[in-house]
Amino acid sequence: MRVAIIPARGGSKRIPRKNIRPFAGKPMIAHPILAAKASGVFDRILVSTDDEEIAQVAGAWGAEAPFRRPSALANDFAGTGEVMTHAVRWCLDQKWNIDAVCCVYATTPLLEPASLRRGLELLTSSGKAYAFSVASFPAPIQRALKLTPEGVEMFEPKHAGTRSQDLIPAYHDAGQFYWGTPAAWLENRPVFSHESVGVVLPRHEVQDIDTEEDWAFAEALYRLNQTRAQT
Repeated sequence: MRVAIIPARGGSKRIPRKNIRPFAGKPMIAHPILAAKASGVFDRILVSTDDEEIAQVAGAWGAEAPFRRPSALANDFAGTGEVMTHAVRWCLDQKWNIDAVCCVYATTPLLEPASLRRGLELLTSSGKAYAFSVASFPAPIQRALKLTPEGVEMFEPKHAGTRSQDLIPAYHDAGQFYWGTPAAWLENRPVFSHESVGVVLPRHEVQDIDTEEDWAFAEALYRLNQTRAQT
């Protein structure tokens, strides 16, 4: 059995109620729910929330919210690992025979069903504890700059003359999904480790949404991706 768990608390501060705010004509959380359904790899799609309105919206779009997250796991300091451990334990208490669990973030309107399928394939074939979404940085991080009172400085001056093609490519957490084994989630093992494999996504499918500017840019990317898919 494979389960998707979408963490979605009600107390977002930077963009209030962003988990259910309309994005491109649908509540934000509807987008990852629909992507998870379209992927065809999940037996159940659950939402971990402390908020009744979020639970109702999620249910209207095809997910389940069969439990409420404890208040201790719904504040600004609760980590995703703790939330997932709680949700996986709930699933096991139902006597479900689970072999893979995927944490899917609620604010991922650019998530593609094929990416979720590829993540499951990599988790299974690699034998790792996790397979999660990553994307490449658009410029070499070894040539990153910092602005100081004295002027511009390089973080790594030794690479001032290094050609970009000679530098090791760098990736960042794409913040979309995290496939894991039930044991990894229950033990809250670190995701950023040798126990994980990265699922590389194209940059046009990745955008954090923490500010109004992020939101506008994500909607522009969404429209672009929709146009690309139709041509």
